[in-house]
Amino acid sequence: MTENSDAILRKAAWRLIPVMCLMYVVSFLDRVNIGFAALIMNADLGFSAEVFGFGGGIFFFGYFLFEMPSNLMLEKMGARTWMCRIMVSWGLLSMACAFIQGEYSFYVLRFALGAAEAGLYPGMILYMTYWFPQATRARFIALFLAAVPAASVIGGPVSGWLLGFNGLLKGWQWLFLLEGLPSVLLGFGLLWLLPDRPATAKWLSADEKEILHRRLAEEPPGELHGLWQMLTDKRIWIFIIPDFSIVIGLYGLGLWMPQIIKGLGFSNLETGFLVVLPYGLAMIAMVLWGISSDRRGERVLHVAGAAFAGALGLLGAALLHGPFLIILSFCLASAGIYAALAVFWTLPTAILRGTAAAGGLALLNSFANLGGFFGPDLMGRLKQMTGNYTLGFEVLAGFLIMASISVVLIGRAFFRTQLDSVRPS
Repeated sequence: MTENSDAILRKAAWRLIPVMCLMYVVSFLDRVNIGFAALIMNADLGFSAEVFGFGGGIFFFGYFLFEMPSNLMLEKMGARTWMCRIMVSWGLLSMACAFIQGEYSFYVLRFALGAAEAGLYPGMILYMTYWFPQATRARFIALFLAAVPAASVIGGPVSGWLLGFNGLLKGWQWLFLLEGLPSVLLGFGLLWLLPDRPATAKWLSADEKEILHRRLAEEPPGELHGLWQMLTDKRIWIFIIPDFSIVIGLYGLGLWMPQIIKGLGFSNLETGFLVVLPYGLAMIAMVLWGISSDRRGERVLHVAGAAFAGALGLLGAALLHGPFLIILSFCLASAGIYAALAVFWTLPTAILRGTAAAGGLALLNSFANLGGFFGPDLMGRLKQMTGNYTLGFEVLAGFLIMASISVVLIGRAFFRTQLDSVRPS
């Protein structure tokens, strides 16, 4: 039966992962294209580094407030309908960013964009648990999350090119309009592309559905099922520490990287292509690291090692000189950060089921994504204070070192039994 179920899992992955990746590509592009727009927008609207850092990060306060309610609605209404709502609303708001007039409209639209998108990421992690067993989950989460650096691989050159548009609107306005439209179109497409659960998938036969149901039923039952049970479990709250620390590094680097690379002496278009290098390497690293984690049945050290590599990359960006060494440091930092994030999500999904999974994954992600506010905002404030990015990178590296240490201490103390249960026999 295992051989048959493995074939069905591969079939499901080929059907679902490309759609999920495309969803996350357009979502991540719409949240971070502000970094490219800033190359022109900041001068046009008179935004200081501090204003841009705050506006770039306030997105995550909207995300924080609406994350858990959104994921509970997904559990109630089904992935297909709720993901359609999420994508259409955030696509329209992303397009509206083309008409930012000043710092207050910038803040309001970025906050609203985060509120609209809240629930997408934890919703997709929850959706994974409906289809893929724990022992295979790291590779599938990594494949899904490869969409994040893929968004920058695709979006970097496209955004750099769009910034050259002028006429009725300026380049940064065209960027928001044209990059927000795919979210709206794909959102409506999900009504046909995304089955709520295996039982409703038209491309699975009755026998395949039954085999997959039995494979998932063999999973360890999970320790936490109810919402209150999840809220009172200290492991869920403690795991905010490494998650937050990884995310603060991800966005602290990601939203400022285009401006930093351009400051090395490159044009907008050259910047767009050079940003591809760190994210392209991150795509490869996170998929290979997820496969390695599944094969070895080991999670904690994979997260810790990748986070430490990300810290070394950020320290390199802070201490080394010259475009080649700085971009090489960005490559190491991006690979480490994204690989750590991909494997991290196997930890909470090992113990969460049902309503506890819907609420717990959203709770973790909502608090962790506050790092998406503090990372860009911190970089902006430290840049304003010191005149360079050195101290900002050193602080972000410190957070990643904290992530590495904390995931070892917490993971080994609280998750040993669960993790041993998913080791290959």
